[in-house]
Amino acid sequence: MGYIKQGSLAFRKSNVAFFAAGFNTFAILYSTQPLMPEFTDEFHISPTAASLSLSMTTISLAISMLLFSSVSEIWGRKPVMMISMMAASVLSILTACSTTYEFMLVFRVIQGFALGGLPSIAMAYLSEEMEPDSLGMAMGLYISGNSLGAVSGRIISGVLTDMFNWHAALGTISFISILACLIFFVNLPNSKNFVPRSPKIGLLFTSLVSHLKDPVLLILFSLGFLLLGSNVALFNYVGYVFIAPPYSLSQTLVGWIFLVYLVGMYSSVWVAKMAKKHGQQKVLILSLLITLAGACLTLESNLWIKILGLPLATFGFFGGHSIASGWVGRRALQNKAQASSLYLFFYYAGSSIGGTTAGVFWSSLGWGGVVGIIAGFLGIALFLALLLGKWGTVHQPSSAAVGK
Repeated sequence: MGYIKQGSLAFRKSNVAFFAAGFNTFAILYSTQPLMPEFTDEFHISPTAASLSLSMTTISLAISMLLFSSVSEIWGRKPVMMISMMAASVLSILTACSTTYEFMLVFRVIQGFALGGLPSIAMAYLSEEMEPDSLGMAMGLYISGNSLGAVSGRIISGVLTDMFNWHAALGTISFISILACLIFFVNLPNSKNFVPRSPKIGLLFTSLVSHLKDPVLLILFSLGFLLLGSNVALFNYVGYVFIAPPYSLSQTLVGWIFLVYLVGMYSSVWVAKMAKKHGQQKVLILSLLITLAGACLTLESNLWIKILGLPLATFGFFGGHSIASGWVGRRALQNKAQASSLYLFFYYAGSSIGGTTAGVFWSSLGWGGVVGIIAGFLGIALFLALLLGKWGTVHQPSSAAVGK
């Protein structure tokens, strides 16, 4: 089997493709996050209800990934990813044209389902096609594309909403999304190591259960839940803090605050290098502590110190996600797409549950309540990361156990 090696033309082209794919996915997914205060004012809804514009999308995404990862085991990786990206782009246009909040939510739910065809399959493709020594760098670069897409989607939607309206903002993101689809299709090499399976639902279900029986994978799945749950809780409601007195920032400035996500482009690659040198578990724990420190800094009333906490928390978040997601790809020796999709199911379920639950804390306890639930999530994550030292050497179930 021929693997893609770092430094080769195929490595560069695949990285360009997945960078564009990650950009596309997360620009679409998070484009509504800075607009939540706008939705609250325009549609006369609560912050918790406004958070559904993201939470409903991510839970739909989480559910659909379990389906699409199994479909990709039969149809192949690239075709499913391409269909997913194009469908999400078309639905993005429909979302931009919505005239009521209810219609927008319907399109966002369907859009989340369409987006599910890319993230888990992307991780499986990289795990299958990349040389093992090149996988960490490739995964880090892919997550960097995620980071840039998340930043760009938020900034574009925030700035253009201030200049025009949220319809124009989401329409612009739709146009960029179509361009990203073309870049992905042209550059991504066809799979060389993918072996299609016959559609045997029983075997696919058996392999899915086997992943959930592995304590290391279960811990990694839970870490994904807690990491994104805490991050989305932080950024869903910090905009309300900045727009309100005594800061009274404009929607444009709040949009630019999401520029802090660019640190993820550096942290995910840097953490991959540190994990090679010092070990995955140690760097994972360090990433979680950095995330917690950043969240706690936002409790400070001084605006600049509060803003400083955001890139710090983001650095730790992307570092922890990079390690956990890459660890899943190495741990699962069979049905990698399913293992990746399970990780991302928990990951995006954390976004939905953490993001919306934090709205209840925001309404009743203010910003201190939001930071409190984030600290609780990260405290559990630290405990689970410590358990990896005990179970990290547990052997993966045999091929027979996963239906092969």
